[in-house]
Amino acid sequence: MNGIKIRGTGRCVPEKTVTNEDLARIVDTSDEWITTRTGIRTRRHCTTETHTDLCVKAAEDALARAGVSTDEIGACIVATVSPDTLVPSAACCLQSALGLPQDILCFDLNAACTGFLFALHTMECLLNSSPRKYGLVVGAEALSRLIDWEDRGTCILFGDGAGAAVVECREGWPSSPAALGCRGDDALLRVAGPGTGEPPLIHMDGTKVFKFAVETVPQCMDQVLQKAGLSVEDVDFFVFHQANARIIDLAVRKYHIPPEKYYKNIADYGNTSAASIPLVLSELQEQGEVVPGSRVLVVGFGGGLTWGGMLIEFA
Repeated sequence: MNGIKIRGTGRCVPEKTVTNEDLARIVDTSDEWITTRTGIRTRRHCTTETHTDLCVKAAEDALARAGVSTDEIGACIVATVSPDTLVPSAACCLQSALGLPQDILCFDLNAACTGFLFALHTMECLLNSSPRKYGLVVGAEALSRLIDWEDRGTCILFGDGAGAAVVECREGWPSSPAALGCRGDDALLRVAGPGTGEPPLIHMDGTKVFKFAVETVPQCMDQVLQKAGLSVEDVDFFVFHQANARIIDLAVRKYHIPPEKYYKNIADYGNTSAASIPLVLSELQEQGEVVPGSRVLVVGFGGGLTWGGMLIEFA
């Protein structure tokens, strides 16, 4: 199977910024309490923006940066748990808004915070059987719709946003080493669906999710590095799902990753679930931290439970 590389990235976040002080006026919390435990200082929440609006802007920026036209796209996947509508899917709404070809696969993928990684791996498989060799992968969330404002342990965490990547598949490129997995478990993190009689709000056991993440992130990194036959020193940049600054810090210390090889934007955006990793990738490319040839190890984990790691190269 031929591999994929990232050609261009883009992002979009809502205009409204919600600070820790804003939340302290709603629930029993404080800026110090939130910052010391999570690393989050602000997050963005949609007001007039729709989920589709976020996807469209992020995707347009990624296409422009990649220098790829809409008629060259062979498949479109949107990783999300919070679309505007279940049907049509966010990917179909994006296809219509962008004018993507009608003879391609467009669908949503729900793997919570690991969704973007699942989508990248799925896109690699799809493009191997497509005559068009460019794919559009978007991670987008409007999680502010799912917040339980009476739960101070979760309402402080989540933000809205979208990140997109245009990927290219070419003969002779090796497949991207990946380690992906899931374990059906709704005890740690759950959002009820239609027909359950429950409101569709985020319920999470934060302590157990933290423990799960601390154990899972190193396992994913070890598996990807082993599959790639590489060491930490061979990787140009590490991108972690931005769920909690302490989880990232623990991984950084364990693997002795130097400051110039990892990046955190959780202080600005909070946990944006499937949008988290592509938001980081977009900022890194814009800043020139990743360039053609850069090898980036991305790691995610989330509800489902889901987890994954992948070594992706920029073209």
